[in-house]
This record gives sequence, structure tokens and C-alpha cells, in this order.
Amino acid sequence: MTPPDLLWLSLTDLSWVVPLPVLVPLSAAGLALALWRHPKAQQIISVVALTVVLLASLTLLVAADQGPVVLDVGNWAAPVGIDLVADRLSTLMLTVSAAVTLCVLIYSLAQGLADGNRGTPVAIFHPTYLVLSAGVANAFLSGDLFNLYVGFEMLLAASYVLLTLGGTGERIRAGTIYVVVSLVSSIIFLLAIGLIYAATGTVNLAQLAIRLPEIDPGVQLVLQLLLLLAFAIKAAIFPLSAWLPDSYPTAPAPVTAVFAGLLTKVGVYAIIRTQTLLFPDGRADTLLMVAALLTMVVGILGAVAQNDIKRLVSFTLVSHIGYMIFGIALSSEQGLGASIFYVAHHITVQTALFLVVGLVERRGGSTSLDQLGGLARLAPLLAVLFFVPAMNLAGIPPLSGFLGKAGLLQAGVADGGPLALTLVGAGVVTSLLTLYAIVKAWNKAFWQVAPVEPAPMRLPRAMVGSAASLVLLGVSITVVAGPMYDYTQRAAATLRDPNQYIVSVLPDRARGAGVSSDLAEDTPDAELPDEPVEEEDE
Repeated sequence: MTPPDLLWLSLTDLSWVVPLPVLVPLSAAGLALALWRHPKAQQIISVVALTVVLLASLTLLVAADQGPVVLDVGNWAAPVGIDLVADRLSTLMLTVSAAVTLCVLIYSLAQGLADGNRGTPVAIFHPTYLVLSAGVANAFLSGDLFNLYVGFEMLLAASYVLLTLGGTGERIRAGTIYVVVSLVSSIIFLLAIGLIYAATGTVNLAQLAIRLPEIDPGVQLVLQLLLLLAFAIKAAIFPLSAWLPDSYPTAPAPVTAVFAGLLTKVGVYAIIRTQTLLFPDGRADTLLMVAALLTMVVGILGAVAQNDIKRLVSFTLVSHIGYMIFGIALSSEQGLGASIFYVAHHITVQTALFLVVGLVERRGGSTSLDQLGGLARLAPLLAVLFFVPAMNLAGIPPLSGFLGKAGLLQAGVADGGPLALTLVGAGVVTSLLTLYAIVKAWNKAFWQVAPVEPAPMRLPRAMVGSAASLVLLGVSITVVAGPMYDYTQRAAATLRDPNQYIVSVLPDRARGAGVSSDLAEDTPDAELPDEPVEEEDE
């Protein structure tokens, strides 16, 4: 090729952008660890790295609307090589998560400056936080089941460290529960991967979509249930959600916020990906509907019973996971699109709410609703910052929470089944109880007279600014709800037709045989195998 041709190829082929959300934070984590004696340098490295991730994610978001962008890692094609696949679903999740992680990082930097980094070893925090970001990105982009497991383990290993920062007894106890539950989930996931490989001879998602329908239906169902069990623990779906309200409230506010916004959603993403690509027959839909119903109802009843604002918000997080599973269980394009929209909305709103709760704790000196009060008079801006995402979470029109719930309820009514209609009713009740729980928290923390007037305090501007940015991001989803909803519907249409994903990863016999793209270009068609080379045939 001539130099102009190479330049044009580099501008039109964006596959080189795909690994950046993983490689940039990983490289930055190593650099930050090497510069552990220089906190300022670590801060700059972290902010620059996550800004690059956000820009790369936005680029892929636009590019993936024209079709999946695939990168063969090491230039070895699937199924021998590992693929990173950026399609509409993964790039939307990647973009929202990148924006959230950047805002939370700025919040945590401001908190560290205000507190003198007491209880938060900066030398550990920045590399660990960057590894968490890389793990989330790797999970979203993975086109390989084992690489998805690697992404989970990256973010979980980082989360273990972040959850126990400061080493207090309460955090260690909560971290122990979190570690045990996560390890059980990882073992189940690894067992499922081993059995899937034994049954099909591959762990590549595109090839699994071809081979899984060919195996015994009973074996297929067992494999599906094992994956759902592993992902349900990670997504905190009832009855596998008891660990979350006990673990998240003990961590520092920025850590709790990023956990609430992202970690459970990675589990939801994995359920969406595997249910639509690997098991599109809908055999587990009834089970998922029952799980969604119980998650919504039990979660919100737990929130109503709480008198601690952190635990209350944690239970609402569990409850609203049920809405997302509801959309998946409907197995319709309308329900799936609404579910994807709701996931993107919930990442921003729930994270913003946890950041604001951190500010409430800082200003009021407590998270107990019995100890708080009068904050609307003492900190009116803080009152607004809590009120907006809280109403968004409750689904008050015309905010994005209302639009997402309305889409899910419409999809449930369109389904027309008894269980789907029961879920529609449960969704309405859950929304009303969410409003009740939020209003109770508002009245006690902001409206009622405080038992003891908190000491005067000026909240750090950067903390307030980063929380406000996330609140505005949640509101902006309402502003662009039309185009965004259309995007999620297109993403759902692509997911309901797995052939586009399969063809993007395995477009011809050369890649299907695991031959690298360079070798495929130099090899005459006559020398290529007629059928893909399968290990079990050797």
C-alpha cells in the first residue's frame, strides 16, 4: 500500500481504538505504582488515563452504530485468538462507565485533598482504581468467555482492595463477606467455562453461538443455569443479593459510588450478552421473571425498612436491578431495548446518589436519619443535588427513570402473559415505594429539625462539582432520551439477531479456522481448509 492508502485505512479502520480502554488504564496503573512516592504525579496520570478512555469510548460508540468493530488480539483470528468486540451494547456501557469513573475519580481526589488522605493510601488507591476501570472495560469488550472471566477477576481483585481501604474493623468484616461471595461466584463461573469447553470445544462467544444449539438440550440448559447463577451473584439478584447492603455502605463514598454504579451492571451486561447470543431460545425466561419480581419487591421493602441513608440507597440499588432483569426476561426487542436504556440511566443516577450521600454524611456528620436534619437550610445546593437523582430514581416524569420504566412496562403489557403483567404491577408498586423511601429520607435528612445542629463546614468545591456533574449527566439522559432510546432499540435489534455478531467475528473460512489475518491475506484460497479446524477432531 502507498502511504496515503495506509493513512486512509488507519482513519477508517478503528479497530486500533478497541483495546485502548483496557490498555491505557493498565499501563497507567503500572506507571502510577512506579511513582508511588509522587502523589501529584499519580493524580495526573489517573485523570489523563481515564480521560483518554472516555474519548476512546465515545469514538467507538459512534463507530459501532455502523456495525461491530472487532480486534484480533495478537493478530490471531477467532476462534484461536482472543477477540475484543465493540458493538452498540458494549460501547454504550463502556461510554457511560468511563464518564462515571472519571467523575468519581475527581470526587475522590477532592476528598483526599480535603482530608489529607487519612485512611486512604494514595499509593495503593490510584493503581487499584485504574485496574478496576480496565477490568470493567475488558468485561464489556470481551468476545471470549474466558476473557470475560479475566475481566471479572481484574475488577473484583481491585474491588477487594478498594473496599478495605483504611483497614478499619468494619471494612475488613464487610470485605471478607464480599470476598467470600465473589469467590463462590468466580468458582461457579470457572466451572461453567470448563464444562462449556468440554461440551463444545471452544470458549469464543461467536463460535459458541453456533455450536451450543447443536448439543443435547439438557446439557445446554445446565450450562445456561450455571452461567446465570454466577452472573446473578455478581448482579445481586434476589435471593443472591444479601451480601450487597452489608458490604457497600462501609466503604468510602467514592468507592461505594463506583461499586454501585458499575459492578452489578457488569453482571447484568453478562446476562444480556449470554442470554441473547448463546441461549436465545428463552428457556430460562420464566425463571428470570420470577427472579426479577422477587428482586424488585424484596429489595424495595428492605429500603423502606431502613433508617440509615446509605443502607436505604443500597437496597434501592438491589430493587432496581429487578427492572433490568424484567426487560431481559421478556425476550422481546422492545423489552431488551428498554432494559439497556434503564441500565445506562441507572449507572449515572445511582452513582450520583451515592456521591451526594457521601456529601450528606460529611455535612451532617452521620448517615443515620435519626441524627440528620435541617440540611435544606444549611446546605441548599446539597438538597437540590440529592433531590434530582432521587426523583429520577423514583421515576418521576419527565426524567429518564420514568422513561425507562415506561418502556419496560409497555413491553410487559405488550407481552400480555400473566407473569409479565404481574411484573408490570410489581414495577408500578416498586416505583411508588421507592418514592416513599426517598421522601422519607428527604424529610428526615433535609426537612426536619436536627436533634443536634451539625458543626459549620464548607464542602470542598471539587467534591460538590464532580457530584453535580454526574447529576447533570443523569439529567442530560432525559434531554437526549429520544436519540438514546433509538440507539438502545437498535442495540436490542442487533442482539436479537446474533448473526451480525457472528459474521463480524467469523466472517470467512480463514478466520473461522483460526488463521491470523496476515496469513489469510498471503494464503491462496485453495490452501485454506474447507472446514474450521476443531481440536476435538484431531
